[in-house]
Amino acid sequence: MRARLALLVGGVPFAIREVTLRHKPAAMIAISHKATVPVLLCADGRVIDESIDIMRWSLGRSDPEHWLGGDDAVLIDLFDDRFKHHLDRYKYADRHGADPLDHRAAGLVLLTVLEDRLSITTNLCRATRSLADIAIMPFVRQFAAVDPDWFDAQPVPQVRRWLADHIASPLFGRAMERLTPWRPDDPVTLWP
Repeated sequence: MRARLALLVGGVPFAIREVTLRHKPAAMIAISHKATVPVLLCADGRVIDESIDIMRWSLGRSDPEHWLGGDDAVLIDLFDDRFKHHLDRYKYADRHGADPLDHRAAGLVLLTVLEDRLSITTNLCRATRSLADIAIMPFVRQFAAVDPDWFDAQPVPQVRRWLADHIASPLFGRAMERLTPWRPDDPVTLWP
């Protein structure tokens, strides 16, 4: 989702090939042995298979909202690493043999870092959305969705407001359009 958001905001034309990870297309595996999504195959043959790298690549070409001005690499890395670790073990505790409540509590502690920032400004780095917001928001959205009633009762009102604002944005709505899984004979449709 976050790679798609950066591509959309930058207006960089791209083709989406929605895949079902249970049925990974051979074409995807051929370009990225990680066989995970997202994968961006550039016109020059270069492959980028990390979402944060796709975001920075896209914004390096076109950044009309100046998202790179809010590229707080330390904060993004904290959420890509530690928060994502706890999110996965909270959301998919059975897969990881984990205690979901321990990981939920650890995730909440990390959300207080965001709460502190959002008590000062509308978004994580400034008044308007930036790379840090869009890089982190999808993980917070997943965390909140595991148990919405519990999340709504937590002492992070600014995080809830921030998350709701981003989810309500037209950009998010466009990025979340449901697509049918891609087949090799499908025509190519360019976004945006």
